[in-house]
Formats: sequence, C-alpha cells, structure tokens
Amino acid sequence: MSIVGSIHGRMVYARRVEVLARHLASVMPPHASIVDVGCGDGRLTAAVGRLRPDTSVSGLDVFLRRETFVPVRLFDGAVLPLADHSVDVVMFVDVLHHTNEPMVLLQEARRVARQAVVIKDHCRDGLFANATLRLMDWVGNAPHGVVLPYNYWSSSQWRQAIEHVGLRQVRWQTDLGLYPKAVRWIFERSLHFITVLS
Repeated sequence: MSIVGSIHGRMVYARRVEVLARHLASVMPPHASIVDVGCGDGRLTAAVGRLRPDTSVSGLDVFLRRETFVPVRLFDGAVLPLADHSVDVVMFVDVLHHTNEPMVLLQEARRVARQAVVIKDHCRDGLFANATLRLMDWVGNAPHGVVLPYNYWSSSQWRQAIEHVGLRQVRWQTDLGLYPKAVRWIFERSLHFITVLS
C-alpha cells in the first residue's frame, strides 16, 4: 500500500464510516429493510445496521469480495435483481458518480423502494470542485480498481435528475463533518451531501 493510501486508510476511511453511519442511520424509517447498492465489503452497511438494530441490511455490488460484513449479492451494475417495491430503502453511498448511466440506477431504485431512496454523493459546485473531487476519488478508489469516470453533477443537475425520475426530495444535508476540522475547508465545503427521496 502506498504512503498516501496508508494515511487515507488511517485518517479518513475509518472516520468516514463512523460519521456516515450515524448520518445514514438517523434518516432510516423504523424497521426498514435496507439494500445498499454498490456496498463494497459492506462495512458501512453493517455499521448502519448496528446503529439501527430495528432494521435489516444487505448489499448489492458488481464485485463480490471474499469477506463481507453483510450479505452481498452480485448485480450487473444496471438492473437491481429485486422485485418492484420489495425493500423499504435503497441506499447509494458514493456510487452514482462511478457509473456513466446514473439515471438508470435512480429509476431502478424508484422501482424497488417502498419508502425511500437515500443517496450520499458529491456536488460539483464552486471553484476547484471538480479537481478536488477527482483527487479524493483517485486516492480513495484507484488502489482498489474502482471504475473512475469522474461523473460528478452539480446540485442543480441532481435536483433535475431527482425530479425527472419522479422522486421527491424530503431532505438535503451538506454539513456532514466527514473530515477533521483542519482540512474541511479543502475537502468538504459543499462537495458532499446526503439526500432522502420519497
């Protein structure tokens, strides 16, 4: 592992899982069945489940890891292998910007979710936003062979896409506190958001 990768793992990844799990757990409906699309090894998914023991959590991913923290099913990256309205919540955490067709997955999430679609992703708003997001994506994902199309949308593009697929935004939060205070002005700003859609 590179020096940058080692520092990222120690100082960013563990904190990100802890902070995101708290945010995501707080927006889940009671007793929800949650499927995390693009869950990787399911570490974050499992953390949400621990914070919300009234929920059931599972994952879908295009790659199956040898070891996972939750049950994970393989899917093709486009069609969710789930029946219409078969889970309460479909969750995407930093996934949609890794696909060239995010609208396809949004439409699939709308088809499958009974109650909500929860998204954590990025906004390409402001000076140097694109360059900052590309750097963060490369450091966090390139060593793991994750596809990096750098397909970031502005906040207005997100809102148009949400409206286009027939979902309604009930929550939009950008102050997530993912990074230590000393570097938030570089890596946080308004680049990250969590939204809850119904």
